[in-house]
Amino acid sequence: MLQQQAANEKLESYSQSLEQKVLLRTQELQEKNDHLKQLVEELHRTQTQMVQSEKMSSLGQLVAGVAHEINNPVNFIHGNLEHLNTYTQDLIKLVQAYEQLIPEPPAALQETLTEIDLEFLTEDLQKILQSMRIGTGRIREIVLSLRNFSRLNEAEFKPADIHEGIDNTLLILQHRLKAKAERPEIQVIKDYGDLPVVECYPGQLNQVFMNLITNSIDALEEANQARSFQEISEHPNVIRIKTQLLDPEWAAIMISDNGTGIPEAVRSRLFDPFFTTKPIGKGTGLGLSISYQIVVDKHKGQMHCESTPGQGTTFVIRIPVQHKTLVSA
Repeated sequence: MLQQQAANEKLESYSQSLEQKVLLRTQELQEKNDHLKQLVEELHRTQTQMVQSEKMSSLGQLVAGVAHEINNPVNFIHGNLEHLNTYTQDLIKLVQAYEQLIPEPPAALQETLTEIDLEFLTEDLQKILQSMRIGTGRIREIVLSLRNFSRLNEAEFKPADIHEGIDNTLLILQHRLKAKAERPEIQVIKDYGDLPVVECYPGQLNQVFMNLITNSIDALEEANQARSFQEISEHPNVIRIKTQLLDPEWAAIMISDNGTGIPEAVRSRLFDPFFTTKPIGKGTGLGLSISYQIVVDKHKGQMHCESTPGQGTTFVIRIPVQHKTLVSA
């Protein structure tokens, strides 16, 4: 009986020891599995960022090339418009001098003057030249914005004007902001604070501004689907962009819209790679994820979303004004 009891106790001890070993081994496997999962997710994020960075680099090269090709002939036209205006003014003066010298021209000449309507021609010619100057000036502004937006020569960390980056982005997105058949123009309200130049990667921050403003436009257009033109006119689409110096070390950029807002269940996953609520082909789910990485990882800043369903959404970015120990990633 004693031997049986001793054997049972020994078996019980072995069983407990085995259970502890199994439990310990299970914990070790779970920890390794969690670590492996983290490594896979990190690898996935890195691959995603590398692919997107390569796409942006290629896009930047394309934009810079197109801007250069457009810039040369536009500058040629814009410069010659000044000479054309001078020559036109001289010709108008000459005609006016003839009119003073010959107040009653011969019948044949008077018939020609009546046919071409000299007074209208003189007035309209001035308007045409002015519209051409405005047009070429506009093209030059767009080209400059494209070149500044791509900033191939500013991939390094350097001081930059945040407001210039936002303005360039808005100019590039003007075609999406202007009035359309189904809605009035989206109003953009800029409330710029007194910001100093900020040490940053200008091209990457421009990408963040592009992603956030594009998201706001998408949200407003989605909300407009349930509203008529009249309703939108009475309660217009608005994007507000506010900047402020929080203290000598931190700057903030807030980009808001008065769309339908984002539910909490969606908001908690906004910055996850490949997460999107947009239809297939409309969004990749990478824009906000990469924007978050640029702000938080690249610039050691902060980024979060504030939203109230039915009222709108605000993305808040906080970045250091200066980086004393930032290591380029």
